[in-house]
Amino acid sequence: MKFETTPAFDADYRRLNAEHRTAFRDAVKPKFVPACDAYAADPATPCPRSLRVKSVQGAPGVLEMTWPFSSPDGRATFEFVTVNGELRCRWRRVGEHDVFESP
Repeated sequence: MKFETTPAFDADYRRLNAEHRTAFRDAVKPKFVPACDAYAADPATPCPRSLRVKSVQGAPGVLEMTWPFSSPDGRATFEFVTVNGELRCRWRRVGEHDVFESP
């Protein structure tokens, strides 16, 4: 599966400190990317429980995942979109709980 980002995600990512960027990458590479590939093959495949993926209230089609920053938890919002017939994951926001103000 291909991934893309929104301008809001890019700005959020630049604001993360180095430790939080590393924690995000450490959650995405070994767990989230394979889960997205499995989802593309079979949408009934569940995400790893450790990522705590669920729908964002009040934002249809937007999902969230969380992983440990030391405190508070790291959070990212994303959605699955189809571009030219191809399923993609679009990262929308990343950071702490405030990403839900505009997921």
